[in-house]
Amino acid sequence: MSHSPSSAASAASARATASRLQDNHAFQLATRTGFAVNGLLHLLIGGIAFGIAFGSGGEADQGGALSGLAASPGGVLVLWVVAIGLLALGLFQVLEALLIRGTDTTAWTGRAKEGGKAIAYLAIGFSAASTAMGSGSDSERQTQGMTSTLLSTPGGVFLVVLLGLGVLAIGVYFIVKGANKKFLRDIAAPAGKAGRSITMLGRIGYFAKGIAIAVVGILFCVAAITSDPSEATGLDGALKSLAELPLGPAILTVVALGLMAYGVYCFARAKYARL
Repeated sequence: MSHSPSSAASAASARATASRLQDNHAFQLATRTGFAVNGLLHLLIGGIAFGIAFGSGGEADQGGALSGLAASPGGVLVLWVVAIGLLALGLFQVLEALLIRGTDTTAWTGRAKEGGKAIAYLAIGFSAASTAMGSGSDSERQTQGMTSTLLSTPGGVFLVVLLGLGVLAIGVYFIVKGANKKFLRDIAAPAGKAGRSITMLGRIGYFAKGIAIAVVGILFCVAAITSDPSEATGLDGALKSLAELPLGPAILTVVALGLMAYGVYCFARAKYARL
């Protein structure tokens, strides 16, 4: 398939603009802030999950973490920092997608991966801004509402199963990325003990987050098979479902500590990320 000279020039111009924006110092600082606040959210989610493992309540997802920040001293200011950092990080992933060259399957897979990250970061960033303005949301109710809407449409069961399998695949991707240490491509890790510590935190963190996301995907599939939207409960429900398994509190404790390890890794990524 051929491209006209004008379309090729437009694409080259867009990539050049994206590259210049990525090289901007202020934008890089905002992006690194995004990695740091993502780490903060995972530390909070891991802490809430740890509490659930020992019988206390709480919403172990981004919504619960944001609500916890809002209730803390100076929480609104922190929430605006979280929102700005995550929105910058989402924009960074959009630029990453734009800078990918080629039209083959590998290129489009890369664009889809970077685009998916962008959507996730932008969604949490807007949620943080919404919480800062006093209009927080119940992520579990939103997930169930979306699932109910999909199930009520023609072919809805198939769509929810596809959604579940897609989320499950993302979970597996995180697990594999941790096992193969592919996350080291994203950072310029220092040598010595610091580098080894970052690698260990990354492997544990990616594995734990992958398990949590995979369970979310499985719950979507269960919701489709049983035609029960209440089964689709997002990250909070996925972590709480782990607590209901045999040896569940022990399993959830390990996953919670893993999510906190991922949070610490994100702090390291904020400093050493390849931008």
